[in-house]
Amino acid sequence: MARDLKFTRNIGIMAHIDAGKTTTSERILYYTGKTHKIGEVHEGAATMDWMVQEQERGITITSAATTAFWHYKGDTYQINLIDTPGHVDFTVEVERSLRVLDGTVATFCAVGRVQPQSETVWRQADKYGVPKIAYVNKMDRVGADFLAVVEEIKEKLGATAVPICLPIGAEDKFQGIVDLIANKAIYYDGSEELVNYKVEEVPEDMKADVAMWREKLIEAAAEYDESLMEKFFEDPDTISEDEIIAALRKATIDMSIVPACCGSSFKNKGVQFLLDAVMRYLPSPLDKGAVKGTNPKTGEEEERKPDSKEPFCALVFKIATDPFVGRLAFMRAYSGRLDAGSYVLNTRSDKKERVARLYQMHSNKQNPIEFVEAGDICAAVGFKDLRTGDTICAESNPITLESMEFPDPVIGLAVEPKTQKDLDKLGIALAKLAEEDPTFTVKTDHETGQTVISGMGELHLDIIVDRLRREFGVEINQGAPQVNYKEAITATVQHREVFKKQTGGRGKFADIIVEIGPADEGTTGLQFIDEVKGGNVPKEFIPSVEKGFKSAMANGVLAGYEVQSLKVTLKDGSFHPVDSDQLSFEICARQAFRHACPKAKPVLLEPIMSLEVVTPEDYMGDIVGDLNRRRGQINAMDSTTGARIVKAFVPLAEQFGYVTVLRTISSGRATSTMTFDHYAEVPANLAKEVIEKSGYKNVDEDE
Repeated sequence: MARDLKFTRNIGIMAHIDAGKTTTSERILYYTGKTHKIGEVHEGAATMDWMVQEQERGITITSAATTAFWHYKGDTYQINLIDTPGHVDFTVEVERSLRVLDGTVATFCAVGRVQPQSETVWRQADKYGVPKIAYVNKMDRVGADFLAVVEEIKEKLGATAVPICLPIGAEDKFQGIVDLIANKAIYYDGSEELVNYKVEEVPEDMKADVAMWREKLIEAAAEYDESLMEKFFEDPDTISEDEIIAALRKATIDMSIVPACCGSSFKNKGVQFLLDAVMRYLPSPLDKGAVKGTNPKTGEEEERKPDSKEPFCALVFKIATDPFVGRLAFMRAYSGRLDAGSYVLNTRSDKKERVARLYQMHSNKQNPIEFVEAGDICAAVGFKDLRTGDTICAESNPITLESMEFPDPVIGLAVEPKTQKDLDKLGIALAKLAEEDPTFTVKTDHETGQTVISGMGELHLDIIVDRLRREFGVEINQGAPQVNYKEAITATVQHREVFKKQTGGRGKFADIIVEIGPADEGTTGLQFIDEVKGGNVPKEFIPSVEKGFKSAMANGVLAGYEVQSLKVTLKDGSFHPVDSDQLSFEICARQAFRHACPKAKPVLLEPIMSLEVVTPEDYMGDIVGDLNRRRGQINAMDSTTGARIVKAFVPLAEQFGYVTVLRTISSGRATSTMTFDHYAEVPANLAKEVIEKSGYKNVDEDE
């Protein structure tokens, strides 16, 4: 029996740390009958936080997927739900989840309101065109204010948030909500019963407010439906509930409106209403329509409709290692049908892969399934070479879907096994972790022989080291955290490089004249321009010149850090009919880079972080003073109820252990969030120190 895709919802829950994402996910699993006991985050028993590290720290580290079912208006809907982390070090998990979801529930804390990480995830959702519902959680907390959060969503996120309900009471008097569309009050008793609410008339003292907000809601919806607009001006009372819902749904999918509702997940209030809202307003795969991709053979754009009869295509958005079944590839099927045991094409490697088994995921447990169809999210086992962002598709109809972009790691850590016999184990474990997480990289420093692991922040690397110990049984020694510097050149120079080697028999010869300078604004990597006239450098050697420069950029001339961008123009050169070959030109290009860059005013760049500190007024002076000492540049100071917000750019090199210092200065009352923003030049005196410390020598490795 073919499923009707209009009853499928692929949704994620995204938010700032501690807004209650996982608690909300747990309630959704409970009310949809997926779990029979509510798992609490603070007790370390949440279903979706299955990793030991998540349970101990009470935070989400990896996005967990599950499938549940919800009955709404006589129909059964399938929900594929992904619970994402809120901590900025794990942004990659949010990024890759949003890439494959059709809609998302943006969760806000009714007290904390729109926090820095809320803005980050909101922008990520906008980037992938994911419609949103806003859910204001923790209405039972002191200082909770639903309408203030709605106002902040408008101001800070630039979104048209429209309340679809109003809270009845707040803080410890929070009893339920008024459904603005049905014009009814829903009172929750807070118990764990599956039906723990009763529907009554709107309380007298709220009628005026409800009428005002209901009118605003209908007006917002009417802008999306002309027939509604006419009715609205003639007689608003003739507008039916279904008409309002249909218009709101259209506007939500169009990303013009964000319906906002509220509740207290922990107290079991408002979750059923939220689930109904997901069914009502968030898109099904059919609403999202065809997915666009490129045909790898012709390079032309093609489409795949969300239909099981179309050729199969899916995007792999996550690789995870499971101790029992091995490598799991999480994928979102966009079209067609895939049976377990069949073959697919990986368009990146252009190789056939066999899908041994397919699973429907429930957190870290797998339920085997026979096949997967358009619109589904599942996990597969049996692939040999598959990475995050790969497209797999039917061999007869190849297509490459848009992949994902991941930020570069900004912080490194030298690690070594405590005993020599663990050396191989460490290598295997690090390779597995790097495969799972595209923002985690492993490099061997050729000069010192050290293994350096890099990630998005101190917590990120902390968790990696912890996982090495627990999951892979590798005990390691670690060095102090290091900053991932980069290098750049700031001037343009002309340079001629001649490479000659005579060792008896055939020699080596290459001669190039190049102009080396900073790349055009907005470009990264190597910008290579070939201006050779009259075949002075034969065509077949030009790619080798480009390859030589590209590989040389991995180690700059100051301290051996990567050069992020470079523009090279090949002006002229010459060759020897016998002694010239591709390798000669590649080595010649590498040496040209080594010899020309020191003349092109090279500089050292460091990662600059965007920092936001929320603090009580009393500690403001000390915090700003401390940031100035850390070479911080204050951008803005705002105030919210009872607290001040300081925004600043601070070099990462000055920020190690900042959380501890901040706690000391503010007696534990201030909080901070830090995200990578950009690279900037290191002041000359500090650059000198970094270069001396690195002990790097710019020599030709080819001589």
